[in-house]
Amino acid sequence: MFKGHENGNVLGGCSEIFLILLCMVLLTGTPAWCDPPYAIEPPSSSSMITLTKMTEPLDFCGEHVPLDNPEVRERLEKEFLVTLWNRAQVILWMKRAGRYMPYIEGMLKQNDMPADLKYMAVIESSLTSHLISPKGARGSWQFMEGTARKYGLKIDSDIDERRNFFSSTRAALNYLKKLHDKFGSWTLAAAAYNMGEEGLKTEMLLQNTNNYYYLYLPMETQQYILRVISAKEILSNPDRYGFKLSKEDIYPPLQFDRVELVCDEEAPIYLVAQAASTYFKVIKDLNPEIKGHYLAKGKYDILVPKGAGPGFQARYESFLKKWLAERKQHAYVVKKGESLSSIASNFGVPLPALLIWNHLESKRQVKPGDRLLIFPGEQKSQK
Repeated sequence: MFKGHENGNVLGGCSEIFLILLCMVLLTGTPAWCDPPYAIEPPSSSSMITLTKMTEPLDFCGEHVPLDNPEVRERLEKEFLVTLWNRAQVILWMKRAGRYMPYIEGMLKQNDMPADLKYMAVIESSLTSHLISPKGARGSWQFMEGTARKYGLKIDSDIDERRNFFSSTRAALNYLKKLHDKFGSWTLAAAAYNMGEEGLKTEMLLQNTNNYYYLYLPMETQQYILRVISAKEILSNPDRYGFKLSKEDIYPPLQFDRVELVCDEEAPIYLVAQAASTYFKVIKDLNPEIKGHYLAKGKYDILVPKGAGPGFQARYESFLKKWLAERKQHAYVVKKGESLSSIASNFGVPLPALLIWNHLESKRQVKPGDRLLIFPGEQKSQK
């Protein structure tokens, strides 16, 4: 079959065996002898065909899914099979659900809203904060900028609360409540969330029906509810579909302290990290809505690692006072003939760092007498 094997080359024979095994894995799933620690049974073609034969009634938010309609069943089976086959993604859904679902479930219960709405966040972003759609939607609930602002999310050059899981969840539920009041159906509310309320209202009027399953809508919206239902079915019955994660495999809920921080002037985020006895990355991960490396002047609710809240303000003010005093020693006056590149080279610092310290664009020209801040040697441990 392979040239190396024909020549009696041992390595060629091993390659042939490897390729055969690889093909077996691709066709049938992970073999039993190399099961991952999650003990996931790969689906065979026959088992997946059996799994699509759904005999139990399905619903979304208590609203019936008309599986007796062959076209609806076909659409659902397609989304279900595609979801089920992407087992790595489902595993990540299950693991992240432990981190984020308790909060969503609590907010839904508090607002007397159906629990099924939580699966929308799974389909929107796979329960991540930094996802950006080709159209510019961002965050766990994939808000467009205009809608986000309409529902109270702050977006400016320094902050984008679409990336804040807690803030965006509250905004998403408020938006869904409004859509439900407008359309009288959670299924239609979810469809409008996906395609826009005016677009859905227009199609309902032109097609003379208010039944989601019989509306001809943009393909993404036709698939959307069925993807949500597929996620609900699999995540509600993981054992049935071969997903057997233990409690230790699930990511635990986020643990943090919330502190109020007042910045009388701009300050670097690494000072917040120092005051919380942690790293810049930890602060950014806990507060993904913060852009860049600095906090602008203003008032903030900041999440810090659990236990770092008590005494945080005093520690922060101490680090800030020291940094403000040291900053005066790092001012540099531009001389004739110098450029940003030459200054960065002379001080042995990366040009991007020089730009960030001084909030400059790369094309900015400096002139003699301009003052720059330069902090050579700041790459020290911050913990």
